[in-house]
This record gives sequence, structure tokens and C-alpha cells, in this order.
Amino acid sequence: MTRDIALGQYFPGKSPVHRLDPRVKLVLTIAFIVYIFVANNFWGLGFLALVTLGIMVVSSVPVKMYFKSMKGILFIVLFTSVLNLFYGSGKVLVQIGFMQITDDGIRNAIFIAVRIVCLILFSSILTFTTSPTELTDAMERLMSPLKVLHVKVHEISMMMTIALRFVPTLLEETDKIMAAQKARGADMESGGLMQRIKSLIPVLIPLFVSSFRRAYELAMAMECRCYHGGEGRTKMKVLHMEAMDYAVLVFGGAVLVVILLLNHFVPAVI
Repeated sequence: MTRDIALGQYFPGKSPVHRLDPRVKLVLTIAFIVYIFVANNFWGLGFLALVTLGIMVVSSVPVKMYFKSMKGILFIVLFTSVLNLFYGSGKVLVQIGFMQITDDGIRNAIFIAVRIVCLILFSSILTFTTSPTELTDAMERLMSPLKVLHVKVHEISMMMTIALRFVPTLLEETDKIMAAQKARGADMESGGLMQRIKSLIPVLIPLFVSSFRRAYELAMAMECRCYHGGEGRTKMKVLHMEAMDYAVLVFGGAVLVVILLLNHFVPAVI
């Protein structure tokens, strides 16, 4: 079950997306998230979906990896879409008691579903094509101006990257604990909702214990290696912007211009 979740995993490769500066990929990911919420019609959102599909193809990451990244939020997509079916003031198509499904509600549901899918897929491109070390360097360099305000930039970026790095590890640990509990006769798939929630307690307790143990061991290992934050540390690989990185940034700006033009000339959906 949990082994099929690809959140936080890195897929090694030599595609043009892999070779981009991690700072550029991080900035474009944040910008694209903003673009998704700026687009207010199907033309703009469809354009962003095409851009996402194009980058997915160029990244050379197997399509099944992107499908795995969607499994964890599929329920959220469906639940949100169903809720939006009942919001709208257009033509009533179905009447269920005091609730009604309108043509505007259907459009809203489809729009929200596509928006969430694009959001997850583009975020997955960042984690699939950027190693945790590169993410740490990128976040530290981008947040470096905050050092003037005495913000511990290196420690913050390190914590965020470690948290992302250990997502696959914790999922694997959860899968092992569930398999061990099932081997001891635990039933986690039958019964009502409350029964299934109670059956997860024997999984959550050892998972928390294992997580704290891993955190303690990691902290001990860092102390034994005389780790004291980013003060005085040098980089084995210094980040340098190349022509391709600047071209991609220009492309990101062009995407924003297209979205704004489509918003201006096409009526909004929501």
C-alpha cells in the first residue's frame, strides 16, 4: 500500500530538467503554483496542463512515478470535486433533496480537480529531478538575504530537506510494521470506520518510536561529525547559472504573460 507512494523520492537522470540549476527549478515551482491559482478559466488552466505534460516528457521520469505521486491525494481530488458539484447558480441538472447539481457546479468540479492534479504533478517534477542535497543548497542560497535578519537559513533548509528525505523511509517503515502486525493476526481491513482507526494504533505507536529513534541517531551522527550548522562551511558543488537556466526563467515569465492575457480575454470559471 504505502510502497506505491512516490512522494519525496528522487529519480536519478541526465535529462535537461535534471541539469537545470536547482534554484531555477525551485523558483519556477513556486511561480507555477501561483500561476495555477491566477488562471481563472479553462483556457489558462489547459495551457498550464500542457506545459506540465511537456516538462514531464522532457524530465524522462517514468509516467508510473507520476501516477504513484497522485495516489496519495486521489481521495482529496475526488472529495473536493464532489463538494464543488453542489456549488453553482446555473441551470439545475439534478435535484437531490435540498441539494442540486448545476452546470456551473460541474464546471467548478472539473476545474478544481484539474487544478489540484496540475499542482501535484508539477511539484512532483521538482522532487523527482532534484536530489535532497541540491534542494538544500537551493533553499539556502535563495533564503540567504534573510541572514541579515539573523535567520538561521542553513538550519531551516536542512530541516526541510531532511523532512522531505525521510518521507519515503517512514512510508517503508509503515509498510513493514503493517506487514508484521498482519502476520501476528491483526485485522486492518474489515469492520467499520472506527474499527479501522482503532486497528491503526498498533501501527502508529511503533512508528512514532521508530521515528524518534531515527531522529536521535541522526542527531548523534551529526554531532559526532562535528556538525555546527552552516557557519564556515564550504560547498563541494558551487551553483552556477548557465544560459539554459536563464532561458527557462524567461520561459516562466512568458507563461505568466500568456495566463494574464487569457484571463483578460476569456471569462472566468470561478
